[in-house]
Amino acid sequence: MAFRLAFCCACLSWPASAQIFSKPAAQPVPQKPIPTLQPPQGGFQYPNSETLTFSVDWRVFTAGTAQFQLTKSGDIEKISATADSTGAVNMLFQVIDRFQSGINTRTGCSTGFNKQIQEGRRKIASDLKFDYEHGRQIQDDRNLVKGTATHKEANIPACVTDSLAGMFYTQSQPLVVGQTVSFPLADSMRTTTVTMKVESKEEIKTPAGTFQTVKVEPTAEEGIVKNRGHIWIWYTDDARHLPVQIQARLFWGTITFHLQSADIK
Repeated sequence: MAFRLAFCCACLSWPASAQIFSKPAAQPVPQKPIPTLQPPQGGFQYPNSETLTFSVDWRVFTAGTAQFQLTKSGDIEKISATADSTGAVNMLFQVIDRFQSGINTRTGCSTGFNKQIQEGRRKIASDLKFDYEHGRQIQDDRNLVKGTATHKEANIPACVTDSLAGMFYTQSQPLVVGQTVSFPLADSMRTTTVTMKVESKEEIKTPAGTFQTVKVEPTAEEGIVKNRGHIWIWYTDDARHLPVQIQARLFWGTITFHLQSADIK
């Protein structure tokens, strides 16, 4: 899903070609107004330190591991994530991905998004900055194989999240079955509305334990979440809203992230 390693991290950052193919619309559909990103609900507290480790299963195989590390520094919750392929999958298509982001714990705004991607022969370093004062997003990409670089800029609203921070921003919002949480997500020089639909309550068993959860499906009209199949995230049905399972159902198979351990301080 990343949310390449967040919403689309469930794809273990597989190539962009591994997605659901859809027919293009006959006519461009006017974009709906982008919602305002709401601050964390009153009383919600991000952890001072948290490490979540997941196994990643594809069909009957263990395809890789993923880890999220959250560390609080003043008003900023720093987020680091890794995705690594293992076993037979590692021999076929090696993945070594690293992501960094952050959330302003008062406003919910992302502080920016950095990624270093090694997928097969592809090696990319990307840095996305948010200049809220001037309403701009600024992205610098480097192709480490070809030795090329690109610089792009685009407009953004007053406050956005990104494709990693979005999963953890959702923790801070009320998750009520039958309701939705919508917010602006900046990705690939676009700002799109991501809607988190709270579908049901379920008991989920993982190697880290058994949890009472709410099942949430992210959708979007365009961007990183659209046309990737179906993705679900199971958050604990308590004040923490801890993500304990992630699943992506794609045309080439189903990838499931199972929580192996949670070290929270």
